[in-house]
Amino acid sequence: MSAPIPSLAEASAAIAAGTLSPVALTEQALARIAALEPRLNAFITLTADRARAAAAAAEAEIREGRRRGPLHGIPYALKDIYDVAGIRTTAHSRLLLDNVAQADSDATERLEAAGMVLLGKLATHEFARGGVNDDLPFPRAKNPWNPACFAGGSSSGSGAAVASGMVALAMGSDTGGSIRIPAAFCGVVGLKPTYGRLSRRGVVPLSFGLDHTGPLTRTVEDCALAMQALAGFDPRDPGSADQPVEDYTARLREGVRDLRIGHARGYAVEAAVGAEQMAAMDAAAEVLARLGAEVVEVPLPALRRFEAACWTILHAESFAVHQQDLRTRPDLYGRTLRERLTLGAFVTGPHYVQAQRLRRRLTQEVDALFAGLDAILCAPAHGPAPLAAEADDNPWRRQQPITAAFNVTGHPALCLPAGFAANGMPLSLQVVGRSFEEAMVLRIGHAFEQATEWHTLRPPEAQA
Repeated sequence: MSAPIPSLAEASAAIAAGTLSPVALTEQALARIAALEPRLNAFITLTADRARAAAAAAEAEIREGRRRGPLHGIPYALKDIYDVAGIRTTAHSRLLLDNVAQADSDATERLEAAGMVLLGKLATHEFARGGVNDDLPFPRAKNPWNPACFAGGSSSGSGAAVASGMVALAMGSDTGGSIRIPAAFCGVVGLKPTYGRLSRRGVVPLSFGLDHTGPLTRTVEDCALAMQALAGFDPRDPGSADQPVEDYTARLREGVRDLRIGHARGYAVEAAVGAEQMAAMDAAAEVLARLGAEVVEVPLPALRRFEAACWTILHAESFAVHQQDLRTRPDLYGRTLRERLTLGAFVTGPHYVQAQRLRRRLTQEVDALFAGLDAILCAPAHGPAPLAAEADDNPWRRQQPITAAFNVTGHPALCLPAGFAANGMPLSLQVVGRSFEEAMVLRIGHAFEQATEWHTLRPPEAQA
């Protein structure tokens, strides 16, 4: 079987040194996909011919001394809600099976300008909101650590593709945790940047006020390299923020000494986080303290307040997006998504206004915490990935994702590997930062990553 492809940083260094060619790297990725796809179902559309042509072009440019930057010639893949001109965007739904994009998304434009090589489009949950086990036109993506387990939603294909070594960078989206939960369950790195930091133009919407786009990668350094290419103002996205873009790698290795980091342990207790995930968080706090950070317990606003704001806004806005199709073509939706979207019909105007007012108060309360902190540690999930067959596909989940708090406030949140449960499934750490301070979040994540071994471990080949 073809070996997992190297990380972005490793591939970039090898290409710069002339010891690895974009063509060879792309062929390695395609061979890896061919070997694993029958079991993992990470890809909906594979663009092998396009990838080979782009790799050959990148190789020629680099050979001629026209290297565009550190990502030039490296393969990537997109969650199938991102548009690529001339390629269909299905959102994993019957409604969009014939939907061929007319233009590139902003993220596609930026990654192509960086010289990256598109391998294809990745599985998601229907319109980034549907269920795991519905009868849909494409199979669900499976978790490389155990194919019977949930790969996370809704960027499931992105998490599976990175964890299994098919790609070193996959783009996801996050409305309530859909970058961070697949990262946590698949044992990779996932960043939900600050709301407005990355453009959402050309990405199928779910909730205008909560949607974020972002990368999933092997390592924190890879995430920083991806963010350098992706971040920037886009006047064609009404939610895009015109803020300066930092150099995300410049201070990546400065460590955590003398930083003040909050540990939101009480939030995890309130959310009934399991013992294994709690132990992983406590151990991560101890690691950061040994590295020189001051770690103090801090209280976040009550979980129920975050849930009230998030799900009222999400239900109302997702219903607005899908209202016409729900009325005229309801049979084309999977059951779970249809039922979840329909809940939005019961959200009134006063409900929505009060949720937005609550959102503002919650954001101010979290901002106030950051007046004395450089970051906050917070559990990303209740525990390791459950069995997919036991995933909650109810219209109203029994347990809502606890990651959604930072979709409400918009703060940047990074998930990265932090251990393993007794059943061999990954556990994760979430680092949350001040708005538009992704560089600090990445710096803390990198320090923890380098002090531990979790990011070096890959799924067993026999299961992948």
